[in-house]
Amino acid sequence: MAGSQSGFLVRPAGIADVPALFRIRTAVVENAMTTAELAALGITPSSIAADLDRGEAVAWLALCGGQEAGFSMVRSAEGDVFALFVLPTYEGRGIGRALLREAERWLADRGVVEAWLCTGAEPGLRAPGFYRAAGWREAGRMPDGQLRFVRSLRG
Repeated sequence: MAGSQSGFLVRPAGIADVPALFRIRTAVVENAMTTAELAALGITPSSIAADLDRGEAVAWLALCGGQEAGFSMVRSAEGDVFALFVLPTYEGRGIGRALLREAERWLADRGVVEAWLCTGAEPGLRAPGFYRAAGWREAGRMPDGQLRFVRSLRG
C-alpha cells in the first residue's frame, strides 16, 4: 500500500469506513463543513455508503500509526476527485499527495483522460496551491464560485 514506508498507510476504504470519512471531513480546518451542511448538499453517510456499494464512488483511507489521518474519493462516472481531506495534525507528511496519486491512478486505469476537481477559492486557502504543485491546472470557476482544476491523465 502507498506510503507505508513513510509512516502512514493508504488503503481502500469500504462502507465500514464511512463514519471515519465523515469524522475526517467534519474535522478539517480549511473548507470546513458540518454534517448538517454536507447533508444540505445531499452528502450523507447513507448516500456515500450507497455510492461506494454501487461502485459509483471509490475511496481510500490514510492511516498514520493506526489512526485515521485522511481520505480521498473519486466518482467513476464524473471522472472527478470528489474529496481529498487530511486532518490538520497529519498535514505535511505527504499523505495528501499519496491520496491524490491513488485517485489519479484509479481514474487513469479506467480510461479517464482528463480528471477534474473543485476546491474553495477563499483567500488564504492552501488547497489551490497544493493542486497546482501536484500538476493540476486551474480551469475556471464552478457555478458556486469554487475553483475548477483539471489534470491530464495521459501517460
